[in-house]
Amino acid sequence: MNREFAVAEKLLQINAVKLNLQNPFTWASGWKSPIYCDNRKILSYPHVRDFIKSEMTNTVFTEFPDAEVIAGVATAGIPHGVLVADLLTLPFVYVRSKPKEHGMGNQIEGVLEPGKKVVVIEDLISTGMSSMQAVEALQQAGAEIIGICSVFNYGFDVAKDLFASKQIKMISLSNYDALVSLALEKNIIDKADESLLKEWRVSPSSWGQKSL
Repeated sequence: MNREFAVAEKLLQINAVKLNLQNPFTWASGWKSPIYCDNRKILSYPHVRDFIKSEMTNTVFTEFPDAEVIAGVATAGIPHGVLVADLLTLPFVYVRSKPKEHGMGNQIEGVLEPGKKVVVIEDLISTGMSSMQAVEALQQAGAEIIGICSVFNYGFDVAKDLFASKQIKMISLSNYDALVSLALEKNIIDKADESLLKEWRVSPSSWGQKSL
């Protein structure tokens, strides 16, 4: 079993990913979605946490060998970033969605020297906007972003295009296609469900109106 399927299997085992076509979830954006991914649950299962830590660390080591700093995106990317930085013996910082409104007013917490090569760690990539906000904050602080690594990726074209336009390499441990294929193989969904799930990924903003 390749990495994408192995990680998807672990996420399904701990119910970090839930599929529900009859009663779709509502995202903060207002989108109706047949899938909900909560990778925070990984932290509560030591064996899964250790597996994800190992896979993400190996990925960063292999794909971004020049990394000098690991940066986690607040909040869900922080623990995964810390685990990776610890195994690689690299400095760690984390990036808030906006500067803190009290104290020092920091958006980046930790020590980040200008010119350092940074890998950004995310738990989940959907549109890519929150990741890009973190990237821009790090770049403004003088960092050189050499890549982004996430646990899971929905595979939206908008995210692919965004990272490509900024020439930022993005790697994910698992993705939507692997998850849907595995769910079909394990009879969690059937062929009709697979078609609906693929339709959602193509047009997530209007999928709910068509399906409900």
